[in-house]
Amino acid sequence: MKAFIFPGQGSQFPGMAKSFYDKSKKARTLFNNANDILGFEITKIMFEGNELELKQTNVTQPAIFLHSVVLSKILENNFKPDMVAGHSLGEFSALVANNSLDFECGLKLVAQRAKAMQKACESNQGTMAAVLGLDNLIVEEVCDKLDDVVPANYNCPGQLVISGSVDSINKACEILKSRGARRALVLPVGGAFHSPLMEPAREELANAIKKTGFKNPICPIYQNVSGKAVIDTSEIKENLIAQLTAPVRWSQSIERMIADGAKSFTEVGPGKVLQGMVRKINNDLTTFNAIYDN
Repeated sequence: MKAFIFPGQGSQFPGMAKSFYDKSKKARTLFNNANDILGFEITKIMFEGNELELKQTNVTQPAIFLHSVVLSKILENNFKPDMVAGHSLGEFSALVANNSLDFECGLKLVAQRAKAMQKACESNQGTMAAVLGLDNLIVEEVCDKLDDVVPANYNCPGQLVISGSVDSINKACEILKSRGARRALVLPVGGAFHSPLMEPAREELANAIKKTGFKNPICPIYQNVSGKAVIDTSEIKENLIAQLTAPVRWSQSIERMIADGAKSFTEVGPGKVLQGMVRKINNDLTTFNAIYDN
């Protein structure tokens, strides 16, 4: 069985998606529609902007979504998923890829998500840190003993990202290093994503998701909140809403996909970060990077 996976924030780069914009008429149509939907020329920033411009939340999230979704749509017969999953933001790309959401609705939700998260970051200062080389149970134990710190991303064995207030994250990093972490590195992010500090964003996005029409998917999505296969649209919506304040159970999702028969994983979008995570979860798996070369 073929699994297709979609990256989240942090995988953007200057010039992203320009190659298949130039080669594919279908891609150009989708990107031009995106400019109209968003109300600004995101293509100009994606193709010609610098790293700083691409790091703006209102640009980053729709840019990564567009790169991934447009690529999946122009792959034609090379895109036939038996299951899909997306890392954080990538879950929206995955939902368009499995036909749960149409292109326009998905892009609008991503744009609303970006704005809501930016507002939450401004009102509740926070950050995140990557903890490497430590058992998850130890990281969870340290988080439980501190205020405002929670596990945020279960990426792969030996890599767990924590999220919370700036002071508490700094304190947690000191403790985790003393408990044997190979590294506990504060990340250059704008807020405490996937933590209770994102509650205002969750509430705002919940209203938008509830008003959006979802369709029956062509294959299961393994959602971040549970790590389990989901096809029921009501459950998909609830999990998507919960995602903003709940941890991304990526490692658990990949393990469940393997248990359910996944033999290969193809990353659809900018970068190869997810492929690396998959191989750390199970080094026997075959991974690919989706490429449009027509």
